[in-house]
Amino acid sequence: MEQAVLLLLSFCCVALLCIQNIIRRVIKLRKYRVDILYRRTEICVRKKIDMNKFKIVPISAEYAQRIRSNKKDDFGREVIEQTATGLGPCRVSLKPFKRNIDKRLLLTHSPFEIDNAFDQPGPVFINAEEVEPYKDIYNFPPEIKANKESFPLTLIGYNEKQMMVFTKLVGDADVDELINSIFETREDVAYLHARNAQACCFICKIERA
Repeated sequence: MEQAVLLLLSFCCVALLCIQNIIRRVIKLRKYRVDILYRRTEICVRKKIDMNKFKIVPISAEYAQRIRSNKKDDFGREVIEQTATGLGPCRVSLKPFKRNIDKRLLLTHSPFEIDNAFDQPGPVFINAEEVEPYKDIYNFPPEIKANKESFPLTLIGYNEKQMMVFTKLVGDADVDELINSIFETREDVAYLHARNAQACCFICKIERA
């Protein structure tokens, strides 16, 4: 009888220890999950804080397709198809052309909406074939940014009435940081145009995010 009682007590002690271990593991697992959730939330918040305060607006795929179909630009001029001899870039994908490989179209384009003194049409290139529009819109196109020799940049700011209120050569500055700084310090700048600082041709529009 005494042996049975001792065995029962031993079994109860072992069972109690097992239950305690299970409880500890559950508590530890919950704490681990909470830590992971907290870290993920913190990362998301940091990303939101660190995200650039602008968005890149390339020439739309619909506009480009209309030009390809009509073979004429908005000014009634015939577009010129040629093999790329320079890097461009394509104003739809915002990627450099492959020299002597890619086919491109040369057309006259105005990136403005209001007919005023600053409405400046000029030459731009797009791929002759359909391409995917630039997607990473919260970052300046990296292949253009990285090649300062081929793509010297200037930023031109316009107000809501499409009046030029700001110009800045990018030079050796980080173009993403410069755009953020302009939008933070210049409330009168509604949007920017990135242009080639040498050829002066339009590359893309940059809006506030």
